[in-house]
Amino acid sequence: MPWATPTLKEVRSLVRDSIQAYLPGADAMVPNSVLRVLSDNQGAVCHLTLQYVDWLALQLLPDTAEQEWLDRHGDIWLVNADGSTGRKAASFSTGTVALTGVAGTVVPANTQLNYGSTQAGYETTSFVTLAQSQADTPVPVQALVPGSAGNLDSGAMLSVVTPVDGLDGTATVVALETGTDEETDDDLRIRVLERIRQPPMGGANYDYVAWAKAVNGVTRAWANVEMGIGTVTVRFMCDQLRANSNAGFPLASDVEAVTNYVNFKRPVTVKDTFVFGPIPQPIDVKIAGLNPNDEATRAAVHQSLLGMLYLRAAPGQTIFSAWKYYAIMSVANVISFDLQDSSDDVMPSIGHMAVLRNVFYDAGTILSITS
Repeated sequence: MPWATPTLKEVRSLVRDSIQAYLPGADAMVPNSVLRVLSDNQGAVCHLTLQYVDWLALQLLPDTAEQEWLDRHGDIWLVNADGSTGRKAASFSTGTVALTGVAGTVVPANTQLNYGSTQAGYETTSFVTLAQSQADTPVPVQALVPGSAGNLDSGAMLSVVTPVDGLDGTATVVALETGTDEETDDDLRIRVLERIRQPPMGGANYDYVAWAKAVNGVTRAWANVEMGIGTVTVRFMCDQLRANSNAGFPLASDVEAVTNYVNFKRPVTVKDTFVFGPIPQPIDVKIAGLNPNDEATRAAVHQSLLGMLYLRAAPGQTIFSAWKYYAIMSVANVISFDLQDSSDDVMPSIGHMAVLRNVFYDAGTILSITS
C-alpha cells in the first residue's frame, strides 16, 4: 500500500498507548494529567517529523520535486549548450539597429536607447561613425535586461537616451531576436527525466534531441532519418521564444545556434546532419452542435485543441480524430458535440507537423493563434 502520513490524532493516540504499555499502572488518557500533556506534545513532534519526511521524499525524486530541489537535480544531470548546468538561464537580446544623423558623427559604445515609455533598455556594443547624412548606419546593440521581452520586430523605433551631437534622436530596429526567458519548471523537469531515462549513447536519436534542447529557447525537438541511411535530421520548436513572432517555429538564427551545437556534439562518423524547423501543416477542426455553444466554451475548446497538438504533434505524426474528440470532450462544461470531419490528418511528409489553423462552429469561426 502507498505510504500515507498518519494524522496528528492518530500519532498522539499511538504515543499514549505506548506510554501505557511501557509504564504499568500509568494512565495517559486522563485529561490535563502530566502523562497526557507529555504524550500529546511528543506526538506532535513525531507528527511534524513524519510530515517533513513525507515532504522530503517528494523532493528526492525529480518528477515531484519543487523548484529549489528541481534545480539541484538539473545541476546534477544536465549540461547546456553554453556550458552551464541545470536550468537554462535567460539570455540577452542582441542584434542591430540603424542610426541616422550628420555624416562623420562618432557614436560611442554604450550609447543607451529605449523602447516606448520604458527606461533605457538597450545599449550599443561598439563605436560607429555615421556615413552619409541621414543615411542608415547599422550598429550592434544588446538589451540591458535578459529575456524575450527584449526582442523587437524589425522596423520598431527606439529613442536615443544618451545625447550625442549630430545624432538623431531615434533609431530603427533591424533585428533584435535572440533574447530567451529562463527555462520553465515543466521544461526543466522533462529534460531531467529524459536524461535519466535515456542516458547518453554517443549518437542515438534521443542524443540529438537532448543536444538540441540544451540550446537556449528550444522547447521541443525530434530526430529522424529523412535524407537516407547514415544521415540524421533534427527538427525543433521554440514554443515560448517565437510564440508571438513565428508561432513557435524557429528562425534562421535559432537553426544556426542548434546546428553549431549539434555539430560540436555529434559523432564524427555521421555522414550528414541536417537541422531545420518542422514544416507547418495547417489543419482545420469542424464542430457542429456544440453544447453549450457560447464564447467561453468555444475558447476553452480552442485551448484544449492547442494543448493536444502541443503534446501529440510531431514531424510526420498523424493527428488521429480520436485525439480531437478527446480534446473537445475533456473541456469541463462540454455536454455534447458532433465532429463533422472525422478523418485523420495525415502529414504529407516526415518533416511536416500539424498546427491548428481554423476551428469552425455552427455560429462562425475562431482563428487559431498559429494561423
